[in-house]
Formats: sequence, C-alpha cells, structure tokens
Amino acid sequence: MLDLIQITNDPAMARRCDALEGMRLFVDLERLGKAERQAGRDTFISRHTLDDVARMREAVRRSRLMVRVNPLHAGSAQEIEAVLAQRPDLLMLPMFEGAGALQDFAALVAGRVPIVALLETRGALDTLPQWIATPGLHEIYVGLNDLHMSLGLRFMFEPLALGLVDRVAAAARVQGLRFGFGGIARLGEGLLPGRDVLAEHLRLGSQAMILSRTFHRDGDGVSFEQAVAALREAESQLAHRTAEAVQADALRIAAQVRQLAASLPPKP
Repeated sequence: MLDLIQITNDPAMARRCDALEGMRLFVDLERLGKAERQAGRDTFISRHTLDDVARMREAVRRSRLMVRVNPLHAGSAQEIEAVLAQRPDLLMLPMFEGAGALQDFAALVAGRVPIVALLETRGALDTLPQWIATPGLHEIYVGLNDLHMSLGLRFMFEPLALGLVDRVAAAARVQGLRFGFGGIARLGEGLLPGRDVLAEHLRLGSQAMILSRTFHRDGDGVSFEQAVAALREAESQLAHRTAEAVQADALRIAAQVRQLAASLPPKP
C-alpha cells in the first residue's frame, strides 16, 4: 500500500486522514526562493508555520508526520532544532544541488529522525550516486514540478517518460531506500489522468505520492474519503496486472506524455 501524503495544517483534516490507513501528514515550512521560482505558475505555496507542526503532532495518532524545511541556509541549524523539538517523524530537504548540501543536512539532523531527500534539481539528479548512501537517508522523493523546470522541459511528467524517474527508482531499490514521486489528481482527472499516474507508481515500486488539491474539491458530492477509497481500489486493481499489461501501459503513458509535452509552449 502506497503512503498517501496529505499537505495540511488543519487539525480537523489531519484527524480525518489519521482515520484512514496508509496516510502521511506533511507540514511545509519551505519559503526561501519558492515564490520567485514558481512565479506565474498555478502551484501551491504553503503558509505553514512552526506552530502548525505542533498542532499536527497533537492531532495524529498513527499517521507519520513529515516536515519540509527550507533549503540549506545560514539559519538551518536553528530551524532544524526548532522543528525537531515538535517531534516530527521525518524531515525533508528541498532544492539541494549535490551531495554536500544533503550530507550537511544529515549532519545537522544527526540521526534523530530519518531524512527525505527531495530530488528536484538537475544537480541532485546528476549527482545521485554521490549522495544516495548519505547516513540517515530514508527516502528519495522526486519533485516532478521543479525538476522538469530545472531540466528545461515543458510538462511535469516528462522526466517520467524520459526514464529519469526509472533511474532514481532503480538506484533507491539497490540502496534499500524508500522512493516516491510527483503528485496525483483524482483518477480520471489531470492532463495525465490520475489512474495513469498511479499505474506508473506501481510499475516503479513507488511507496509514496502526494495527493493533489483535487481531492478536496467541494460541491461534486464526492468526499475526500470517497476519493481516497476510489484511489485505493484502483491501486489494488492495477497491482494485479500481468507483466505484459504493465509494459503496455508504460509505453502508452510515455507516448501520451510526449504528445502532451509537444502541445505545450516552452517554459519561460
């Protein structure tokens, strides 16, 4: 069963997630450079605070709590200590370019909680063999939105069609690390439909994915819990595909991604 990651600072939503199996709560403290990097794009920029970490910790009983901190900076030591005082289960480092930054982050965390490397830059991808054995590293999560921009691509899922995510998944598997990538919309929604995204997660042995904002849409008569249940049912169905069906789906999805990318204007 994949971890379904819910970004939230709402204790009521956290408790709803905690009532479901296989959920992970995500508090996002990243600020540095994010607004400038994603200017003009329809992307989520969190306004979560350190106090939200404490509130989420209090709200959940069985779901793991992950906190994304800022990229490594002069105040990282103080930030990490403040977050660790709120007892998260995992710390995520975003926007690192190479082994040095991740290793420095791991040294600051000093094994007190497992760390998650958010691979979302060309530099992090190119230097993967140099940092994949970093002590304390628990999971590699591929952030497709920033990664595709870093690579100069047009569509978020192009790294998937180009085999780049396959490469990360294989390296994580050899190292015995957990692995996840991207975000997922409801099953029939999104430029690349959620069901196809889920199929690729299962093909690659992914263990985690972030739920998109579409799971919280009001007014269509489908609750968050019902949307998650539909996703779980599809997960079970797709897990029983034959090897031939998995390969056929992968080829079809890659072709669809290439077609979608070709239809989009170049990124500025």
